[in-house]
Amino acid sequence: MANFNSTLPETQFEKSDPHDSGSKRYAFSVAAGILISRVAGLIRDRIFAHYFGNSDAADAFKAAFRIPNFLQNLFGEGVLSASFIPVYAGLLAHKDNEEARRTAGAIAAILALVISILVLIGILTTPYLIDIIAPGFSGEKRELTIRLVKILFPGAGFLAFSAWCLGILNSHRRFFLSYTAPVVWNATLIATMLYFGSRYQQYPLAEILAWGSVLGSGLQVCVQIPSVLKILKGLFLSLNYHSRNVKTVVVNFVPVFVGRGVVQISAYVDALLASLLPTGAVAALTYAQTIYMLPVSLFGMSVSAAQLPLMSGATGNDHEVANALRTRLDSGLRHIAFFVLPSVAAFLLIGDVIVAAIYQTGQFVRADVFYVWGILAGATVGLLSSTFGRLYSSAYYALRDTKTPLRFAILRVVLTTVLGYLCAIPLPSAIGINPRWGVAGLTISAGISSWVEFILLRRSLNRRIGRTGLKARYIAKLWIAALTAAAAGWGLRNYFAHQSPILLAVLVLLPFATVYFTVSMALGLTDIRTFFRRLMG
Repeated sequence: MANFNSTLPETQFEKSDPHDSGSKRYAFSVAAGILISRVAGLIRDRIFAHYFGNSDAADAFKAAFRIPNFLQNLFGEGVLSASFIPVYAGLLAHKDNEEARRTAGAIAAILALVISILVLIGILTTPYLIDIIAPGFSGEKRELTIRLVKILFPGAGFLAFSAWCLGILNSHRRFFLSYTAPVVWNATLIATMLYFGSRYQQYPLAEILAWGSVLGSGLQVCVQIPSVLKILKGLFLSLNYHSRNVKTVVVNFVPVFVGRGVVQISAYVDALLASLLPTGAVAALTYAQTIYMLPVSLFGMSVSAAQLPLMSGATGNDHEVANALRTRLDSGLRHIAFFVLPSVAAFLLIGDVIVAAIYQTGQFVRADVFYVWGILAGATVGLLSSTFGRLYSSAYYALRDTKTPLRFAILRVVLTTVLGYLCAIPLPSAIGINPRWGVAGLTISAGISSWVEFILLRRSLNRRIGRTGLKARYIAKLWIAALTAAAAGWGLRNYFAHQSPILLAVLVLLPFATVYFTVSMALGLTDIRTFFRRLMG
């Protein structure tokens, strides 16, 4: 079996054992960091819902944030991780630390230059971007969105550079810091809303919040820079594109950049279609996506992020590398499924309890809870496939193959666009339901498309490295445990229906988790023992 472990100059690590304890520990560190960050994000969104609800100002802010966020996602964590980490981690594995430092400095300089140019272009072309992204906005709502985008663009540039810091830290197995750094950004927004929320009306408050976002973005970079500089022993910036390793990063970056751009186009098509629906659709879609992304980030991203530098450092012949990749993939898939399947069951059957506990306050009323729950239920169609797909994509990136995921991403976007339009615009009228529910059609269509993408990724990779995937018996046991827990939660939800949202969530979700873990253990699923070992130690 290939040896995935490399001795890094700044940190001592335990060697991997046959049970892959190292990757589990790293995945747990990522998950812990993401959990803290996501909890802060949920608190931020709850406060946002309190002050903005599903109003025009909420729609404007959520739509505005998507536009500069496009820049962050194009140059952000997923893209840089796929192109930079395999090269940088490979240099560390071969103990070429000086070249690793030079490569990191060159990529930082190139990234800073490109981001600065794009931020300036984005600010100057904002009115045209609004016409493309949110054509349904008009009047004061459109003008507010334009002002917000111009404010937010520089912050997106900071967040993109934060992804470079994450690449360095992850390659040196410093996962926790890189994934808790967003807490600073969330904390800044929370403080902004709490201080100014009762002093201003929604429109001016939205602009103040945008400035708070820029400040928080800068602080998010600042908390990572000291550790990065310590690891690199300084920062050697240069625009040395002629270096072979820099060229490799840039060449690998292009297909991932295009692929992420294609996926982002799909997200913006969703936002565009939502802007054509009644007021509140854009904000409600964003609220649902925040909850939906929690298990995707905690379990899909944590496992994928932990595995990428380990897979990228594989050594040996083709057979040994393929065998190691299969082992890591199957282990990662088990960890993902163990937590994502109960998330699917919970979102479907007791999703209103979750939504109410997070958002029901102030301007966000009970009717909004059921609206967001419906959208969230639609999103569960693709929850498992999206998280699995992240891990398979990481395996391709570790093999220095960024083109195959790109091809399948393009197909996914085409399907999402066609199905999204049909499900969001003509379908509600055709079946006689309120047009506002077209936004649930967007999440369902995206889920169907993600399954197509995942199946293609798995089939192609299996032909390359051998059979991977979970056994049907394992999946069946997970479904039994998840549905049993969800049924118990549903019963408690109805019994305690008149309790306050937060108390109801405690009375429902804690027994849900207890039942799931108990049934899982009774069915002989060892993942629960691993989970508690990591939690306790």
